[in-house]
Amino acid sequence: MVTRRKFTSEFKAQVILEMLTEQKSAAQASREYGVKDSVLSRWKQEFIERSPMLFEASGASNDGQEQRITELERMVGRLAMELEMAKKVSRFLSSQYNGNGR
Repeated sequence: MVTRRKFTSEFKAQVILEMLTEQKSAAQASREYGVKDSVLSRWKQEFIERSPMLFEASGASNDGQEQRITELERMVGRLAMELEMAKKVSRFLSSQYNGNGR
């Protein structure tokens, strides 16, 4: 059984950037790194297709994260208030229960 090699995303990016900046041709990169031309072609195509997402996601995810943090902080505050109110009611009811002699 043939074990498939796994390459890190950093390695893939390095190889593709070398090809895109014309430091190495696809054939040179294939020989040097021991990766088939077809695999390098697929990596390059994927790199080019996904590159616009790099710039879109950074601003959108930050806004979403900030909004989520604000929502969670609000929820924590509300729950803290509810807990304090429940403690006061519990103390009040326990004092009434003990005070009536029951």
